[in-house]
Amino acid sequence: MTPSPPTRAPRPLRIGVIGSSDAGPEALAAARGAGRALARARAIVVCGGLGGVMAAAAGGAAAEGGLVLGFLPGEDPSAAAPGVGLPVATGFGEARNVLVVRASEAVLAVAGGWGTRNEAALCLKLGVPLVGLLDTLGGSFSIERFTDPDAAVARALEMATGRRREQHTHGETS
Repeated sequence: MTPSPPTRAPRPLRIGVIGSSDAGPEALAAARGAGRALARARAIVVCGGLGGVMAAAAGGAAAEGGLVLGFLPGEDPSAAAPGVGLPVATGFGEARNVLVVRASEAVLAVAGGWGTRNEAALCLKLGVPLVGLLDTLGGSFSIERFTDPDAAVARALEMATGRRREQHTHGETS
């Protein structure tokens, strides 16, 4: 009798959280709430690994026992914000934004400056679903926008699930 191959548990969704390193209290609270909601949904939070929105999302996810993957711009993994469980010191500077977007199956933008606009543009160019949460990206980004972290996370998870399903239908892997 041939043993059947082991069944593999489905991989968790990977949701990016991008945003300002100097965001205000309302945006930071939203990012923290999004991190918590993503962890409760058993999604992996992907971010740039440093301060502001990234640290708030990482802290929220870590508080719920979630996993956070942080792509750091420098070469020192100890520079990661508390809550980043998997710091990846890229040494790529701003080019690490590509890694954040490519590693994500959907992305939440919270607040946002030039770096966030760069990542948001990459999402649109590469077909990675993008949702705004109190974002400041402006009208040139035609995306769904939310003020409630739970609603934004629910939509990002729905979009990521649809994207994964579509990729599997076309023979790609995630």
